[in-house]
Amino acid sequence: MRVPEVRLIGPGGEQVGVVRTEVALSLAQDADLDLVEVAPDARPPVCKLMDFGKFKYESDMKAREARRNQANTILKEIRFRLKIDPHDYGTKKGHVERFLKAGDKVKVMIMFRGREQSRPEMGVRLLQRLAEDVADLGFVESMPKQDGRNMTMVLGPVKKKADAKSEQRRKKDEAPAAPTKTTRRDQAAAARVDERPEPAPAPAEAAPAEDFQAAVAAAEVNTAVPAAREPEQPAKAPSKAPAKPAAQSAPKTSPRPAAAPKPAAAPKPAAKVAPKPAAKPAAAPKPAAVPKPAARPAAKPTPRGKAD
Repeated sequence: MRVPEVRLIGPGGEQVGVVRTEVALSLAQDADLDLVEVAPDARPPVCKLMDFGKFKYESDMKAREARRNQANTILKEIRFRLKIDPHDYGTKKGHVERFLKAGDKVKVMIMFRGREQSRPEMGVRLLQRLAEDVADLGFVESMPKQDGRNMTMVLGPVKKKADAKSEQRRKKDEAPAAPTKTTRRDQAAAARVDERPEPAPAPAEAAPAEDFQAAVAAAEVNTAVPAAREPEQPAKAPSKAPAKPAAQSAPKTSPRPAAAPKPAAAPKPAAKVAPKPAAKPAAAPKPAAVPKPAARPAAKPTPRGKAD
């Protein structure tokens, strides 16, 4: 900072007054804070002791919240016929109510056909009826007016767009979240784990330090108390009997004979082959067919009138 003096504001918002720049920097260093110039155009400039990182974060959060709540009003449009059916009228009126609840403007249009253009008062009555039905959610922003073959009217919402959005967000947050498949699976797994029996506690092991101390104490006792000596036995007189000859060494055992080889297994008798049945005798030849006797020639008739 190149200015000689600044108007200083403390970290709690208290007015310190006009001080020299060096003094303000030293105060900021002692408090472990930053000296931030908040009004550079003032004479002298206004500076504040604060944590610049925290100040930057809060500024970003405020800007994000402002962008989140900022909402542009949209003009919705819905069309009617002059001779609309009651059921269709109820359906379109529901759409108008939904648009107004969301904080949007609605442009209602009636389209005339043929001779309907000569009866504009019927269109005015229809629009007024719609305005009365949605009076709790919106108001008439633009009165009905004829525009060629169409008649239009604009309805404005009672609630602002930002308020409607915040209310919808609050309702969404308050609504309990439906359990998902993953949540139900986790709950079932937790129930199974709770049903399992707890393992028996392991027997407590002796502390190694106690074992070491016991061993040291036993070693000290063994060192302090001398071991009891056995009483000495009197020496035996030498016997006069002649010494027996040394026992002959036992003969070495002969090696075991090798095991006799097992007799070879007798060969199995070959399986008897059943004799094949004799071939059937050939069939006797059929007797030859006897030739039929030749037919005798018929006798020639003897002509009449001739004598033998």
